[in-house]
Amino acid sequence: MKMNKHYPVRYQFVDADGIRVFYREAGDRARPTLLLLHGFASSSHQFRELIPLLADKFHLVAPDLPGFGFTEVPAQRNYRYRFDSFGETLTAFVDALALKSYALYVFDYGAPAGLRLALRYPERVTGLVSQNGNAYLEGLGDAWEPIRAYWAAPSAENRQIVHDAVLNLEGIRWQYLHGVKTPESVAPEAYYLDTLLLERPGNKEIQLDLFLDYANNLTRYPEFQAFFRQTQLPALVIWGEHDPFFIPPGAHAWKRDNPNAVVELLDTGHFALETHVEHIALRIREVLGDEQSQ
Repeated sequence: MKMNKHYPVRYQFVDADGIRVFYREAGDRARPTLLLLHGFASSSHQFRELIPLLADKFHLVAPDLPGFGFTEVPAQRNYRYRFDSFGETLTAFVDALALKSYALYVFDYGAPAGLRLALRYPERVTGLVSQNGNAYLEGLGDAWEPIRAYWAAPSAENRQIVHDAVLNLEGIRWQYLHGVKTPESVAPEAYYLDTLLLERPGNKEIQLDLFLDYANNLTRYPEFQAFFRQTQLPALVIWGEHDPFFIPPGAHAWKRDNPNAVVELLDTGHFALETHVEHIALRIREVLGDEQSQ
């Protein structure tokens, strides 16, 4: 699959929810929209190679969530860094861009954020791609144990344990490389950029607040699952099977609520786009392409 040179990526900002949201956009707006939602500790940068591979077929939009990438949150906004807030910001974002119909690509944090958007505007969602985007309790792996301890007792000590384990170059690089057969195929600028942006004043506290709030996503899982069950949308569930955070049972569980979901495990880790971007692009075309064109 060749990079599509006819559809250059545009790097833009839009004001939404009192925030200056940075986003990447490519493709013809007359084509079906695919909204790409990143996870921790990345940003829309994680879609840098996927977007050109799909821009002849889709209108691609990839925002940076507040606290990530290049999105700017004014101090006077007094933004509460919670997943409910992410859902509200995404709602304002799609309204600001007048996006009335879109498929969702959700990964990691992008799943609980994007599925809140789906619950707000269920009639707008035309399809789903979950790449290690969890919505089932059985999908939570052992790597969550320090964070589970933090949920159970949000003490300064447990907060520091999470900080020391995750919020540094070693921790971010491990998330990119764990379970990857050929680590030399993963571009180092990805985890270096993530680490650099974590060093912005106040950002590590934001991330620790989000780790704590992630527990509230678990209480929303039944709502997300009901959405899958009620809509029966075309769905591609494509996961790196060696992800220590979101494990394969969470992928297979999608078929309980949507038996037609296509579930595929890849021989890679958490950031599957770093090693399997061309394959994932091909599978999106196969599973969503015809549906989105109708």
